[in-house]
Amino acid sequence: MRRAEETMSIGTLSKESDTGIETIRFYERLGLIAPVGRKISGYRIFDDNSLKALGFIKHAKELGFSLNEIKALLSLKADKKSKCQNVQVKATDQLNSVEEKIRNLKRIKTKLTELIQQCKLRKTDSECPILDCLDSCNIKNGKE
Repeated sequence: MRRAEETMSIGTLSKESDTGIETIRFYERLGLIAPVGRKISGYRIFDDNSLKALGFIKHAKELGFSLNEIKALLSLKADKKSKCQNVQVKATDQLNSVEEKIRNLKRIKTKLTELIQQCKLRKTDSECPILDCLDSCNIKNGKE
C-alpha cells in the first residue's frame, strides 16, 4: 500500500482514481492536472494532489460541468482569495443549464409520445408520422 506522501506513476494514479491513462494524459494536456515531475526515465510522477484533482474533476463532471468550467473551478479552488460567491455564480449557471436541458428533454418526450401514438393509430403502414416528422418537425421550438 502506498503512503500518502509518496509519488506515483500514471498507472498507479489511474488505478487509484479509476481513471484511464489516456484520460489522465488528456486532462494534463488541458491543464487540469500536472505531474509533480519526471523520473530519470522520463516517466511522469504524480502525487496525492493529482489524485484529489481527479476526484474533483469526476464529481464536477457528474454535476454536468464541462471541462472548461471545471478548469475555472479548479482555478477558483487554487486561489485562496477566491470567494464562495464566485463558485455560487458558476453553480447557479450550471443549474440554469440543467433546468433548460430538462425542459428540452420533456419536449422531446412529449413529441415522441405523440408520434408513437399517431403511429399506433395509423391504419396503413404506407405513411409513417415519425419519419414525416423527422423530415419537417422543429421539436426544439414545438412547431411542425
